[in-house]
Amino acid sequence: MKLFKTTLFAVAISTILASCGSGAAIVATPIQNIDSNPIKNAPLTDAQLKHWPFMDLVKDTVPGMSVDRAYAEIIKNRKGETVIVGVIDSGVDIDHEDLKNVIWTNPNEIAGNGIDDDNNGFVDDIHGWNFLGDIVGENMEYVRIIRKYNPKFEGKSEAEISAADRKEFATYQKAVAEYEKEVSEINQNKFRYEQILTQLKPAHEAISQKLGKEDYTIADLETINNPTAQQQQQIGMLSQMLNFGDSVPEVLKELESGIKYFNGRLDNNFNMTQDFRGVLGDNPDDIADNIYGDNNVAGPDPTRENVKHGTHVAGIIAAQRNNGIGMDGVANNVKIMAIRAVPDGDEYDKDIALAIRYAVDNGATVLNTSFGKYYSPQADWVYDAIKYAASKDVLIVNAAGNDGFDLDTVNVYPNDQIDNGSEMADSFLTVGALNYTYGSEMIANFSNYGKTNVDVFAPGVKIWATTPLNTYEFLQGTSMAAPEVAGVAAMIRSYYPKLSAKQVKQILMDSGLSINTQVILGGEPSNTASFSSISASGKMVNMYNALIMADKISQ
Repeated sequence: MKLFKTTLFAVAISTILASCGSGAAIVATPIQNIDSNPIKNAPLTDAQLKHWPFMDLVKDTVPGMSVDRAYAEIIKNRKGETVIVGVIDSGVDIDHEDLKNVIWTNPNEIAGNGIDDDNNGFVDDIHGWNFLGDIVGENMEYVRIIRKYNPKFEGKSEAEISAADRKEFATYQKAVAEYEKEVSEINQNKFRYEQILTQLKPAHEAISQKLGKEDYTIADLETINNPTAQQQQQIGMLSQMLNFGDSVPEVLKELESGIKYFNGRLDNNFNMTQDFRGVLGDNPDDIADNIYGDNNVAGPDPTRENVKHGTHVAGIIAAQRNNGIGMDGVANNVKIMAIRAVPDGDEYDKDIALAIRYAVDNGATVLNTSFGKYYSPQADWVYDAIKYAASKDVLIVNAAGNDGFDLDTVNVYPNDQIDNGSEMADSFLTVGALNYTYGSEMIANFSNYGKTNVDVFAPGVKIWATTPLNTYEFLQGTSMAAPEVAGVAAMIRSYYPKLSAKQVKQILMDSGLSINTQVILGGEPSNTASFSSISASGKMVNMYNALIMADKISQ
């Protein structure tokens, strides 16, 4: 991966003339030499947790992206161009109070007339497109593989398979092994949750009655005098549960939510009989069958629960800033194009390939792809779409995944890697997730990593953002880290529109902050590496530095 010969850190203090906007000069010192930065010992307040991705490592000793500092010291009164960011995801609640004013509207389409006014094949695609129609739940890709090949391979040994079919059979065997492993783990976890719940509920009810309140603490439990043997057991269990949440009602809610999640996975993701795709009426194995779905980018569920993920992602990027509502997105001057292509289960390669092309063809210059899977039967369709985006100068910001894997040893899709380790596109950026704790625990315990296949890291733990029906929640994952970076990318494209997608990617990589600290990977204390060695750049994205570098390169 080639880097710019002129790096940000070749200049200690730069006085740079702005290339756009107000024309005022940027006088700024890039953030650097952070290895000696003190580690923050005090826990973050709730307000700080909601805002930590915007914080500054030097000023706050929190590994945020220096967003506040960038706005205060660099953006100020500068004016940028509007940038369209395509959010390819589960869908977006486009009526959300903090998003409704930043949603893209197709200027060439007349709403509600039932006519394809812009002749792009999609009728009334006002705010984007829904490639899933009414689908919410879906199979995992390896379940679809098993269902496809069961008639051909079920019950057969390798000796019974012809040489021509050996490759397909190997994929089938791998899929079956994955399915059996995952279903076993889901059932075991569901059983554990159910067992805990059946014991915890009566214990909580009894002790709540004893204490006269439901929201009690460990200290409250210790005030119970002369507990009976049964109460001693209940107190022990409740004390243990309070290590997993701020209150027992919160733990009960989490257990019930977990059981609902496990049941959903069994009913949808691992369902061997239901054809979820049939309602769309397309052929998922034919990329030329490309007009299907509808314009309902918020999905079919009136609770809009199914679009929580995409709504959260959209808010991270561009929730309306400084409106006194909810939270601020990373970027101003952004319009969110909502493309619904990711169900509760594994996405179809065809939907992703067409979603990328739709976003590119309709003016998006940054795409966020916070999804992924480990099997991709038609990966070439997605690769072709990634190359198409690159040819149209569109940057794709992609989530690395949440399994704590080294992606240099495991394939996750989508990606832009060729078998020889080179890239098929120079405008595809993969993002790992940071924790808010600066130091050895700085890498999110779930985040994938990889010297070749992950490009940068950004905040991804306890991220506060928009969720459906005018609500806000903390969510976490590399799915949250990618839109943090997509927001920074949109800022660069807004204020320095002459820079190419390739240049924006390189700026995000070159301008970040790096430390030599050993960090824990995959949540395993025995698995450590230098932070600088676990991604291609060895850095965490920093908006303040990125804008300084963008200004210099744009000269």
